Amino acid sequence: MGMIQEFKEFAVKGNAMDLAVGVIIGGAFGKIVDSIVGDLIMPLVSRIVGKLDFSNLFVVLGDNPNNLATLADLKKAGIAVFAYGSFLTILVNFVILAFIIFMMVKQMNRLRSEAPAPAPEAPVTPEDVVLLREIRDSLKK
Repeated sequence: MGMIQEFKEFAVKGNAMDLAVGVIIGGAFGKIVDSIVGDLIMPLVSRIVGKLDFSNLFVVLGDNPNNLATLADLKKAGIAVFAYGSFLTILVNFVILAFIIFMMVKQMNRLRSEAPAPAPEAPVTPEDVVLLREIRDSLKK
């Protein structure tokens, strides 16, 4: 029973729950960033550059006897390709995600530093000191 109890304490402890919530939100947030990059940013960049589909940017490294034109067909045929378009898309995703996380951490640190520190409570005077003070005060009278 000891191991089960330890596991319950670990699973319910704040750090484990915070981690679980962070992973779930991070997964959903990753999908949002993928959509921002794939649906909003990359079409604008491709409009400027002239290529519509960045994921289909590649250099064929092996022999291409059938003159296959798409990355999927080349990979299916087992022909070596240098697929830099997919890498560019993932790199843009990472930069955007890292920037957003940086801004969130910066904001949290700013809010944390603005929060006033609680006033320290006066230390409790030991009982023997209180008694000695009372004796001193009664002798003064």
